[in-house]
Amino acid sequence: MLAKLVDHLPEGEGWIYEPKWDGFRVLIFRDGGERFMQSRDLKPLNRYFPELEARVLEQLPPRAVVDGELVIVGESGLDFEALQMRLHPAASRVKLLAKESPSSVVLWDLLAGDGEDLTGRPFAERRARLERALGRVRPPLHLTPITRDRAVATDWFERFEGAGLDGVMAKPSHEPYAPGKRTMLKVKHKRTVDVVLGGFRWHKDAHGEAVGSLLLGLYDEQGDLQHVGVAASFSAQERRTLVADLAPLRTNALARHPWKDWATSDQRVPGATSRWNRDKSLEWEPLRPERVLEVAFDHMQGDRFRHTAHFVRWRPDKTPAACTYEQLDVTPPYELERIFSQGS
Repeated sequence: MLAKLVDHLPEGEGWIYEPKWDGFRVLIFRDGGERFMQSRDLKPLNRYFPELEARVLEQLPPRAVVDGELVIVGESGLDFEALQMRLHPAASRVKLLAKESPSSVVLWDLLAGDGEDLTGRPFAERRARLERALGRVRPPLHLTPITRDRAVATDWFERFEGAGLDGVMAKPSHEPYAPGKRTMLKVKHKRTVDVVLGGFRWHKDAHGEAVGSLLLGLYDEQGDLQHVGVAASFSAQERRTLVADLAPLRTNALARHPWKDWATSDQRVPGATSRWNRDKSLEWEPLRPERVLEVAFDHMQGDRFRHTAHFVRWRPDKTPAACTYEQLDVTPPYELERIFSQGS
């Protein structure tokens, strides 16, 4: 069951609101002593999260199917990057990461209980059954908070952001579980920030002819330009136009570039090998950091954009020095601490 992106929370009766968790969607099946975790695209997840095996078996009903989200909680809230690190082919690496950064599961729906198929029942009934069956779960299992009050959900939309939650879900209370259909709604944070253009990557199918993505930076408190993410929402024509537009900034760009030493460091840098795909080249072309652009983004993960940013416009009226982290209004992650302390 999927969700449709909308601009605002729906009004009126019949909606149940939840925080939107930023992790891996997961279905968990338990049948006696067996359990199986499955991703949204039907891939098995058991081997990547071995620390959940015993905890799931001891808390889920003997015959049940639950819907939820796999997450990892870091010092600054939900850590999606740590979650991606768990999808590693080496069992020894998975075991080490399971110990260093243990995962949790946030549950929000009960699709089967005591061997009974509940997908045809209204969501409100499924949620009530979930609370009766798992209302006293202990970490690493958690029940997501819910509310029927739109004002509360609107407040969540602002307060939960600092915890790494990137919006609010709205689910029709009377609807059955409808696989593949977008009957749920989601509202995500969208805001803009001025950033420094520090470089670019060539388009994978047009090296030397079209720009693939722009490398973005913000200045920290020490005055260092930190790589915060990329912008890549360009048409084919725009990608080619950018080549000529950015050409003057390529002259002597590396001589005094703040990122020139990154190739030999252990930082998350534009020129490093991709940790998710070792065959993917992240070779980049430096630009003198003199141009400012405005980009739209949903939320931050630590000191970086969680997702690819979207180009809005060039800002010739702004100086690079003005592009600092101070532009960002980030809420402390105390709400996540409150949620995850329950039952511990």
